Amino acid sequence: MPTDPQQFRDLTAEQANIVTRNQGIKAGLGPGTIRGRVRRGRWQRLERGVYATFTGGSARDGVLWAALLRAGPGAVFSHQTAAELHGLLDRPAPVIHLTVPADRHPARWSKIPGVVIHRSTLLYRTRHPVMSPPCTRMEDTVLDLIEAATSFDEAYDWICRAVGRRRTTADRIRRAMNARRRFRWRRDIELALGDASAGALSFLELRYVRGAERPHALPVATRQAHVRQGTGTRYLDNLYEGYLVCVELDGTAAHPGDEQWADKRRDRWNLVRGKIVTLRLGFLDLRDQATQCEAAADVAILLRDRGPAVGHPCARGACPVP
Repeated sequence: MPTDPQQFRDLTAEQANIVTRNQGIKAGLGPGTIRGRVRRGRWQRLERGVYATFTGGSARDGVLWAALLRAGPGAVFSHQTAAELHGLLDRPAPVIHLTVPADRHPARWSKIPGVVIHRSTLLYRTRHPVMSPPCTRMEDTVLDLIEAATSFDEAYDWICRAVGRRRTTADRIRRAMNARRRFRWRRDIELALGDASAGALSFLELRYVRGAERPHALPVATRQAHVRQGTGTRYLDNLYEGYLVCVELDGTAAHPGDEQWADKRRDRWNLVRGKIVTLRLGFLDLRDQATQCEAAADVAILLRDRGPAVGHPCARGACPVP
């Protein structure tokens, strides 16, 4: 059996053994060789002009390469699919997202099943310079997902994922956003990025900072404060160090039993050995402006009991903060 040209072997190794007809010919295979391998079942036709150079099912990387090659030159993975490649998603999204240059004609992609095609005039700048398969940069992936989000909470979640998983920083996202002339929620995202860089990495933390702490002139807490407990280090959501008060934010209505006990042990250690009083707030405590004011009132009273008077009512009428 003749050996395939080295150029072709290098190509298939890079592309999860997925190639186009044109690529195969340019890499040294004749059109007849390609037709023969497909006819004998050694190759599989996945998309129009796109082949798997093996039998059996395709792994995820093969499915992605087939969609990318079908979309043609200049296409890159973006949105949820780029998030998958960057490690922001724990499982693949149900559809594949690709972005192509805005001057490419979209008609030929309308029949690719399971694929969403986006067009962009910024792709020359937002494409990652070295990643394979090609996709948008981490920061621009986050920004694309923010623009496609159906709510601000969903948009902020992408910031939380990217910064919280240490895939990028709030400053890098901000610089990428500043390079875009138009951007949805720009002002709110700028504020959110400032909060994220200070450690507010969840919807609940953002609501606490922007709904309770800031508008009621409470002191600025240390986010994700490191506290040594016994043999290990623990992280406290919001620590008011001068007052020895911690505000912990529980993101679910009920934790599993072992997590509840872990929280209780941590609170007990904080109080007995660290002299830190813990106040726990959940979604119901911060779900809207009224409950955020009530939470701020509780925090203000607790802080005043342990230090200088702080806080004042916000602009909302009937705010309960004393």
